[in-house]
Amino acid sequence: MKILIVEDEPKVASFIKKGLQENHYEAEISYDGISAEKLSRLYKFDLFILDVIIPGIGGLELCTKLKKFNPDIPVLMLTALGTTDDKILGFDAGADDYLVKPFEFRELLARVKVLLKKSGHQVNIGNKLIFEDLELDLNRKIAVRSGKSIELTAREFSLLEYFMRNAGRVLSRNDIAEKVWDAGFDFGTNVVDVYVNFLRKKIEKGYDKKLIHTKVGFGYVFGNL
Repeated sequence: MKILIVEDEPKVASFIKKGLQENHYEAEISYDGISAEKLSRLYKFDLFILDVIIPGIGGLELCTKLKKFNPDIPVLMLTALGTTDDKILGFDAGADDYLVKPFEFRELLARVKVLLKKSGHQVNIGNKLIFEDLELDLNRKIAVRSGKSIELTAREFSLLEYFMRNAGRVLSRNDIAEKVWDAGFDFGTNVVDVYVNFLRKKIEKGYDKKLIHTKVGFGYVFGNL
């Protein structure tokens, strides 16, 4: 999970980044609206945290721009402007949530988790990976979907873990082989495709919603297309 923090106060930005990283999220900081917009075009983020009063492009205008090009990625407005009118302006600009400074980090973290879960993104809770109705327990090495346990081999478990940690990203067969298999993997085989099919049968059979999608010519995508 990668989060872009747009905040022009270095201490506040660093505080948020450190807290997110301690909770197993990747976080990048942008100190102005112009560079934030550029970063949003260059890299895939799963959530935006925006201050309203920032240099360059203001937070409200930036929110509108981000939502235009990334409509499914949630935006959390984080600002000292806390009147009802301020909140309405934020929501009208496309914000999904609005948190007023000063704030407790645990509240920010709770809102981040809710926004990611609502948008269908994978969420880390303790030592579990959760994507909608699918849960992967990293300690007990078990998978559960809609309350039903799924038996996985060690390789299938590793493959599903890699997919869930990279939900929404296009993963090439080479990417998967390098991360799930060892360095001596023979890239000329179709082992990756075989194991993806094994995994599909176990986590998708009997469910209406498919989780692993083929991106022809590129590889696979886990999650929502």
